[in-house]
Amino acid sequence: MAGSGSGSSSSGSGSSSSPCASCKLLRRRCTQECVFAPYFPPEDPHKFAIVHKVFGASNVSKMLQELPAQQRADAVSSLVYEANARMRDPVYGCVGAISYLQQQVSQLQMQLALAKAEILLCVQMQHDGHATASASPPSLQRQQQQLMESEAYGSLLMQNGLMNSTGAHQQQMLGSAGNTALMLQEACLKKESLWA
Repeated sequence: MAGSGSGSSSSGSGSSSSPCASCKLLRRRCTQECVFAPYFPPEDPHKFAIVHKVFGASNVSKMLQELPAQQRADAVSSLVYEANARMRDPVYGCVGAISYLQQQVSQLQMQLALAKAEILLCVQMQHDGHATASASPPSLQRQQQQLMESEAYGSLLMQNGLMNSTGAHQQQMLGSAGNTALMLQEACLKKESLWA
């Protein structure tokens, strides 16, 4: 009687625990040491079904047992991703998705290189334009300075002409103005030599 009671209690405890999705699909008893139980819960049977269809339960069990416990969750995520990709593309699987993404990266890199080349060309053209524009002002400035100096020299000559019509005192001022005109001429020649 005791044996039958213990047997009924053990069967009752076994029936109270729900097996994981893998054990339920494979129709076997799920134990505490089941390698699938932490990663394939019973409420998501499709997750293990697709992995089992692509890789096989025995291969998945062998891979998980060979990995450290802290790496098994990432391995299961990778297996699920690869199994879904293989179902969508039976020929290439996840390799097809990776190849497509790599092609997109290559196209974006090419577009980026073209954009950089266009920017560099625009900057170079702007730099050349500024260099051409900055080369012309000195000649204009030189012409303006020469014009101003010639006007100043002409006004001095006119003053000298007016002074020639005055007396001896104005003739002394004419001599000083002539010296000033000569000094202006020398200054003009020096500036032209500098600009040249």
